[in-house]
Amino acid sequence: MKKIFILAAIALMGFASCADSKQSMTVTVTNPLALERTGEMVEVPMSDVTAKLQLADTAQIVVLGEDGQQVPYQVTYDEKVVFPATVKANGTATYTIQSGTPDPYNVIACGRYYPERLDDVAWENDLGGYRAYGPALQKRGERGFGYDLFTKYNTTEPILESLYAEELDKEKRARIAELKKTDPKAAAALQKGDSYHIDHGYGMDCYAVGPTLGAGVAALMAGDTIIYPYCYRTQEILDNGPLRFTVKLEFNPLTVRGDSNVVETRVITLDAGSYLNKTVVSYTNLKEAMPVTTGIVLREPDGVVTADAANGYITYVDPTTDRSGGNGKIFIGAAFPSLVKEAKTVLFPEKEKKELRGGADGHVLAISEYEPGSEYTYYWGSAWDKAAIKTVDAWNAYMAEYAQKVRTPLTVTY
Repeated sequence: MKKIFILAAIALMGFASCADSKQSMTVTVTNPLALERTGEMVEVPMSDVTAKLQLADTAQIVVLGEDGQQVPYQVTYDEKVVFPATVKANGTATYTIQSGTPDPYNVIACGRYYPERLDDVAWENDLGGYRAYGPALQKRGERGFGYDLFTKYNTTEPILESLYAEELDKEKRARIAELKKTDPKAAAALQKGDSYHIDHGYGMDCYAVGPTLGAGVAALMAGDTIIYPYCYRTQEILDNGPLRFTVKLEFNPLTVRGDSNVVETRVITLDAGSYLNKTVVSYTNLKEAMPVTTGIVLREPDGVVTADAANGYITYVDPTTDRSGGNGKIFIGAAFPSLVKEAKTVLFPEKEKKELRGGADGHVLAISEYEPGSEYTYYWGSAWDKAAIKTVDAWNAYMAEYAQKVRTPLTVTY
């Protein structure tokens, strides 16, 4: 009987061990660079997690770090488990995915469609905010080609929805309109108190886009001529936090080399903890290979620019809408995982500058080649010198490292 009991106990232990192995999945993240990677999002297909853990449809999971503590995660629209990984230079880190109840955690990356503000799509994370202009703006005749941005500091919480609410408050706007008739100074003061163009302690919109590529829009080129894409036609928000925001934008047909049916689609993703948006651009009905460029508008012809094709990034220091320096400086940049054929500053002719580009001086451009049926992927974004990154040297160092990271991504095995 004693032998039978011992054998039964061993069998039960073996069964428990098998059950435990089925209920956990070890994910190894390897960093091939001599740079520490901190809070960088990695992805594991949810289908692999489900198969490994033999999950029921209603089951929940948790992601655990090496210390056994839960790591925030999100299941994305394309069925991937994404979570932030930290890996030492030339090192590895292991994470465990298993069944369990996840802890609540705050929304960091999120956005919204604002039909009440001329169809803006605006989104943010803990470091900054962005927006793309929509069909209502285009219908008014405004030429909003580029991305706009919102600076952010003193908070990691979402602020854009409250900024829009204050900016668009109908009662306050009506009161301002009435005050303008009798007391213009009081009206101006009230308007400043609500405007997101004024910093109220958390950030602001002090970036000028105009009829340019703004903070990093991509566009096809016919020779040396940029084919500006205008405002989006349709929008679909695919992910909305807590760690990743993704939006799909489709545009009205472009006329390219006589073909009037070339349609651009963009999928823009912003992750928590990143200064840059990943953007995947494709063009349907394009018949032949063409140059594609990513551009950042220049507001000073002799402004501080970096155009490094070999290392795959461009940067610019924007003076903001207050040239006296009251709003600080905005650092803009774009990084490229694939070959950049040429990176350079291109200034507008004086006539184009005055009549077509709203006084902007030019662009810093990174030019690549687009093949029909392919995807053009790049990263763009910004920082503010009133927040964590204070100098152009620090920004350029961030961008140079970011370009290395997207060219040498973390590897994930399980």
